Amino acid sequence: MSQRRACEVVEQPRATQRYQPRQSGDQALIVKRMHELVRQHPRYGYRRIWALLRGEGFRVNRKRIWRLWKQEGFKVPRKQHKKRRLGCSANGILRQRAAHRNHVWTWDFIHDRDEAGRPLKWFSLVDEHTRECVMLEVQRSLTAADVVDLLSTAVLRRGAPRHIRSDNGPEFIAAALRHYLEIAKVGTLYVAPAAPWENGFVESFHGRLRDELLNAELFADLREAKFLAARWQEQYNHRRPHSSLGYRTPAAFARDEAAADDSGVAWGLCPQTPGFLPAPESTEAERTEVEFSGQTLIAVGT
Repeated sequence: MSQRRACEVVEQPRATQRYQPRQSGDQALIVKRMHELVRQHPRYGYRRIWALLRGEGFRVNRKRIWRLWKQEGFKVPRKQHKKRRLGCSANGILRQRAAHRNHVWTWDFIHDRDEAGRPLKWFSLVDEHTRECVMLEVQRSLTAADVVDLLSTAVLRRGAPRHIRSDNGPEFIAAALRHYLEIAKVGTLYVAPAAPWENGFVESFHGRLRDELLNAELFADLREAKFLAARWQEQYNHRRPHSSLGYRTPAAFARDEAAADDSGVAWGLCPQTPGFLPAPESTEAERTEVEFSGQTLIAVGT
């Protein structure tokens, strides 16, 4: 039976029998680049790989990357986490939310060891609104005085935040640090003990730091750890797409927010929104005073 007669019998258009799928000319290049990105970022999923490809100029949608992802057999191992009942204190991220850049910073420590088993103590400082890593420092040990020096350096570079969120660790409640925060007019938001979910932004950041750097690198010594920390911080802020920011990098998100603010569009939450923290009234005056205070403390510490 001819093809024409067979299609008439089953009432099917002949075009369905003669259709030949055409492969896009850039597919081989896309697949090759996907392999390179997966080797470079083994903990990234297909959405973040898609965002990186879009950032490099490839005109692809997410469904196509998903199809190629499954075709090439890429897979990110899933981790199982135990669930626990959530709580909410007055200083947690649910009630006290960051509304704009430099509104709320969060900080904490994370620990690791080098190749010889010597301790490495990592200090991270994150802007909760833009998700930027303001500072990532690693030392053998860090005291409250060291935290004051690091914070004053960040304030001199970026300006003072309105509030800083942290747990009740000894470094964060030391008298020297509280005195500096009073001079700098920076409020403290201490979360409840044994409630890491109330400081979720820094916990999420530490999850990415542990997954993409600490578990992926073997540090020979402190100098190598410092170099890799600086490189990862630059990549996190300027090249790593962030899912909660619409797969923009934190630096790009901060630039967009600044541009929107310059054009007269208000960013952040409105004052009627629950959990809104009022912004400072005279930012420039306070920033000048903070910079002067931070510079004085650095000079004394040196």
